Amino acid sequence: MGRIFLRQRPADTVTIIFLLFLTVLTILFFRKVPNALLLIGLYSVLIISQVSIIRFKDRGRFMGLFYDIIFPVICVLVIFDSLEWLVHYVNPKDIDLILVKYDYLLFNNHPTVMLEKIMNPILTDILQLAYTTYYFIPISFGIVLLLNNQRAEFDRTLFLILFCFYLSYLGYILMPALGPRYAINHLQTTELHGLFIAEPIQRLLNQIEGIKRDAFPSGHTAIAVIVLYLGYRFKRNYFWVLLPIVGALVFSTVYCRYHYVVDVIAGFGLTILTVFLGEWYYAWWLKWKLRSEEKNEEASQDRKSRSY
Repeated sequence: MGRIFLRQRPADTVTIIFLLFLTVLTILFFRKVPNALLLIGLYSVLIISQVSIIRFKDRGRFMGLFYDIIFPVICVLVIFDSLEWLVHYVNPKDIDLILVKYDYLLFNNHPTVMLEKIMNPILTDILQLAYTTYYFIPISFGIVLLLNNQRAEFDRTLFLILFCFYLSYLGYILMPALGPRYAINHLQTTELHGLFIAEPIQRLLNQIEGIKRDAFPSGHTAIAVIVLYLGYRFKRNYFWVLLPIVGALVFSTVYCRYHYVVDVIAGFGLTILTVFLGEWYYAWWLKWKLRSEEKNEEASQDRKSRSY
């Protein structure tokens, strides 16, 4: 079984393993999760789809694009959406009070309340727009790498981004939190209003995402920063373009009341953890792949010599 996993691209392996984990978790809490059968079916379909796509990925350009970009995006979105049906039933103890306490210890006040002093509609529009770039930054970077024929860099990037996503989802399960826009909204003295686009974006995100316990750690911070790290390594021009956008995005997570400051700090920590574990595993996997190819080549040569 282990060799079967190792033969696959690490990005595919980490997706299958995480889906198996969610399936087992749902089975263990079957009586507590209202939509357990639906979730098990959903995760099973994704696993089967991933295996099937691996098999047919070389059959045309569309299948290649579906394998590299479309299906990973589908997995990230569908798994994230499914957490609304899972997290609170597996772990009903939200940690918002703890996060609020640590934020207050750091600043002697609530950061989202403090930021009311600089709040204005134009800034709110800009930062709300910056917040939404999170949904496009990883995809755009992957497309840039593919267009530049950086296949090896793309495969590593895809693995690290997916690994970071799944670790953040694990964080939501272990440490569920709603975030300041729900937990301490009663402490805010001013509503967050934009000039043109902030409210429509907020309504759209609320409709798409629903109410999830996805504050800690800040996935927006972790994913944006890991793409920044990868951009610095593989596409330096893209890094410089991305740097101010990511800076605005990270600030927007607190300004727009989606995250506590400690969520953001944890998001940076998650990036470090992803890079440390992910790069270690990927380097080990490349060595294993090389040894495996060398052994296969030696075996092939041996068979040829015997046939003569």
